[in-house]
Amino acid sequence: MRYLPLTDRDRAEMLSVIGVGSIDALFVDVPAAARLAAPVDLPSHASERAVERALAALAGRNRPAGAGPFFCGAGAYRHHVPASVDHLIQRSEYLTSYTPYQPEIAQGTLQVLFEFQTQVAALTGLPVANASMYDGSTACAEAVLMAARVTRRRKAVLSGGLHPHYAETTYSLAHTAGVETRRLPAAIDAEAAVLDAIDADTACVVVQTPNVFGTVTDVTAIAAAAHATGALLIVVTTEAVSFGLLKSPGEMGADIAVAEGQSIGNAIGFGGPYVGLFACTEKLMRQIPGRLCGETVDAEGRRGFVLTLSTREQHIRRDKATSNICTNAGLCALAFSIHMSLLGGTGLERLARLNHARARRTLEALAAIPGVEILTPRMFNEFAIRLPRAAGPVVEALAARDILAGVPFSRLDPSAGLDDVLLVCATETVTGEDIDALAQALKAELAA
Repeated sequence: MRYLPLTDRDRAEMLSVIGVGSIDALFVDVPAAARLAAPVDLPSHASERAVERALAALAGRNRPAGAGPFFCGAGAYRHHVPASVDHLIQRSEYLTSYTPYQPEIAQGTLQVLFEFQTQVAALTGLPVANASMYDGSTACAEAVLMAARVTRRRKAVLSGGLHPHYAETTYSLAHTAGVETRRLPAAIDAEAAVLDAIDADTACVVVQTPNVFGTVTDVTAIAAAAHATGALLIVVTTEAVSFGLLKSPGEMGADIAVAEGQSIGNAIGFGGPYVGLFACTEKLMRQIPGRLCGETVDAEGRRGFVLTLSTREQHIRRDKATSNICTNAGLCALAFSIHMSLLGGTGLERLARLNHARARRTLEALAAIPGVEILTPRMFNEFAIRLPRAAGPVVEALAARDILAGVPFSRLDPSAGLDDVLLVCATETVTGEDIDALAQALKAELAA
């Protein structure tokens, strides 16, 4: 079976029906700069077994996160996920977990999403949460569009502590909707710059805590400054386990809280699938993107679940819909909800404290190495250090010793001029032996 079974005659007939003279004419609207000058340098075809061997060889070059000391974070965190989570999500009633397009026959899925919303609301300290989104970055972008609708303003201020990938995702979506994103320069502690940037044209302020450098910030003052000008405060969290120890966005005055839920229930995947968390105040409920699941009773008085709000482009509102989100991360949300149920509030707090303790020990070990400067003033389980030379080659050198030392900030934002900054994360999966191995290897590498 060929991948492209059409003959030249088939293509000519199709072009004739369409009314164009050549295949190239189909791409006339694609800018010349975006077109390839020649075919991609790949084999034109191969047998199934040959393709399997080639792909297996490529996969073999990857190094699993659990293969040795692992200190990477920067938005994707390695945590222990109990085996019971994977067992439960594979039960037959959950295997096809997806958006309930026919809610009357999807009571199990709706109940799961209702419980998920309840957990997200409790974690974020806000009364309304939706039934999940793609991931944290797209949730952030949707929050900015929501704030623009609510305030009828067209400018968003993005903190210098916001993860660069979140900032880029937000720009990609916002600028097509006519919303300006003012991204402040990267900053370890970004509160003062954010306060200075708020003005009467600001629709929303987007801050992250812990931020991309690991800095924990009480954003209460930013909330007050934003509200004084009529702007909304959006709080971003990329490490959901931090909710177990830190003050919630709602407690700090956030109007909208968005987060990446991967840390709870979902194994680390470098690119996903992940699950976005989204919560807001009650007065903003009708502008929330995605959908809400509600609890009710049927005609016989039995408990039941319904889609309460789901004004999306696939429904009758179309161009007036609140969001371009057309699905939810149902199975990932289920895994999140099961893990949260197993942990409970006490378990989440204990897990968060364990994360903080491991990170403190790691920080102290690295701070003792000559030439290493600790940059993060207040941290949860992640922090930034400055090395005496570029971080990228150091990480590669330690990887050759089977130690993944962290994420060079230049990988996230090459233009920031912070090539010597390394982001280091330590979760409950890091052992004392891992920390000692990292410290010894980094000390030896910097002394070489």
